Amino acid sequence: MSVQAPHSGGGPALKTGWYYPTLLQASVPPGADSMPMPARSTLLRPLLVVALVFAASGCSGLKGMFKDKDKNEGLPVSQLYDKAHTSMEQGRWSTAAETFGRLIAQYPYGPYTEQALMEQAYAEHKAGKYDDAVSTIDRFIRTYPTHKNIAYLYYLRGLSNMSRNTVFLSRAFKLDMSTRDLQAPQQAYNDFNIVATRYPNSRYDADARQRMVFLRNEFARFELNTGLYYLQRGAWVSAADRATYLLETYPQTSYQNDAVALLAESYTRMGNATLAADAKRVLQQNDPQHPWLAGNWPKGKGIIARLNPLNGN
Repeated sequence: MSVQAPHSGGGPALKTGWYYPTLLQASVPPGADSMPMPARSTLLRPLLVVALVFAASGCSGLKGMFKDKDKNEGLPVSQLYDKAHTSMEQGRWSTAAETFGRLIAQYPYGPYTEQALMEQAYAEHKAGKYDDAVSTIDRFIRTYPTHKNIAYLYYLRGLSNMSRNTVFLSRAFKLDMSTRDLQAPQQAYNDFNIVATRYPNSRYDADARQRMVFLRNEFARFELNTGLYYLQRGAWVSAADRATYLLETYPQTSYQNDAVALLAESYTRMGNATLAADAKRVLQQNDPQHPWLAGNWPKGKGIIARLNPLNGN
């Protein structure tokens, strides 16, 4: 679903040159090596040392002395906005976000500022700068709590929170999000819930609800993975408690039958035949093809997964 920001109703930089003064060496008569250096030459030594120090340090120091001003500084607000918007149309999200930031810093009040904040948040999200996007959205919500596009900002914050912290690792190592810290996804769930409950008639409501279903399943899988972790280490009471928590907190998720199977396995290993039989009966009624009933669940992780230090186990 496209989340592009909705709408609310200076010349090129000059290059500075620099140079080192040329040190001319005077001709010396034959046999001058043994002659003492004149007093006047002694005075030139500090100048020569200074020149060598500048040469050794490179041109970065001198460039800093003559550094050009920010090319966006002092531009009219309309020109800044058009420039940032053009960068967005070209897919240069980081440049767009930076230009919108300059607009907001130079012109903190006015109709352009509201739109610039929204589009800055969108550009930061598209650039993968999710923490920055969340910060910008928080500022917008504090400043314009009754804005007509406030539902969009909560929805965009949910998308950013859903992606932050784990996105790089999950792409690079194909990590299971349910084994990671769920603080940001929980905040994303809260953001989508705000959209669904406060703004049910907004265009973002349906997608927000679908993402809430996905996140609930991820939370349930997190609890299941934790319970399996306890089971593998012989902490059967803790495994049963985690399965019970999953069933009570996240009912009707994709992992509720696995939670019942975990409960049955935990009670079986504890030697509580009555509770194990009850859990087995419930599992047979709800999922007669579940692999636990055939003795094929849970399965341990493969050798590659066990060797991966980032697999959450």
